[in-house]
Amino acid sequence: MAVRPFVPYGDKRLRTPAEPVGAITETVRMIWDDMVETMEAMPGVGLAAPQIGIMLRLAVVDASEKRGQAVRMANPEVLHASIQLRKHEEASPNLPGVSAHIDRPRAVTVRFLNEAGEIEDRDFVGLWATSVQHQIDHLNGKMYIDHLSPLRKKMLVAKADKLRRQG
Repeated sequence: MAVRPFVPYGDKRLRTPAEPVGAITETVRMIWDDMVETMEAMPGVGLAAPQIGIMLRLAVVDASEKRGQAVRMANPEVLHASIQLRKHEEASPNLPGVSAHIDRPRAVTVRFLNEAGEIEDRDFVGLWATSVQHQIDHLNGKMYIDHLSPLRKKMLVAKADKLRRQG
């Protein structure tokens, strides 16, 4: 297992939809292992493969208090989202130093290929639901800042650029 470097904001891979995973192979399992280790090193509650330059529809999420409960997903898709929204401050290692409050459905039902290669439908609530939706956005070539007004988005990107230059 290895901690992988993050693709920097502005890289076209962050704006490109990832390719579906055909089967759960040993390579996919190794990528998931690296993703979990990378997520833990951030520390964060989720990671999508395009964030580390792997253009496959793979994500990991662990919003547990204890940690070590990562859900590994291939080809996740939201089947149902609650009407009730939840506001949470989101950030991304691809755009370090900034964050924003985003409203997302409080609960979602997601279908994905699990570690055993089986199709699984699972309900996620609260921070788990927020993180799963955040990762699916990445798999679709979107970032959390795309949920903001154009002005707020421009301000956050400018602030992140300034922080990056200050090093």
